[in-house]
Amino acid sequence: MPNTDKIIRLKTVLARTGLSRSTMYRKIAEGTFPSQVKISVHGAGWRESAVNRWIDDPVSYRNESAAR
Repeated sequence: MPNTDKIIRLKTVLARTGLSRSTMYRKIAEGTFPSQVKISVHGAGWRESAVNRWIDDPVSYRNESAAR
């Protein structure tokens, strides 16, 4: 059975990480938190696996696209 990656929304991300909204968006800009994935014209979410990787090791997390 293939491993499917769920898309989670803002409220869930904030609850799981304990970050405030402004801190999370600052970290995205710095490249130290996973970026959003556009899921519709007006909607976005985060890959659950990326958020889980950040939760496992927030200090050394670097966004792959920011590292390039």
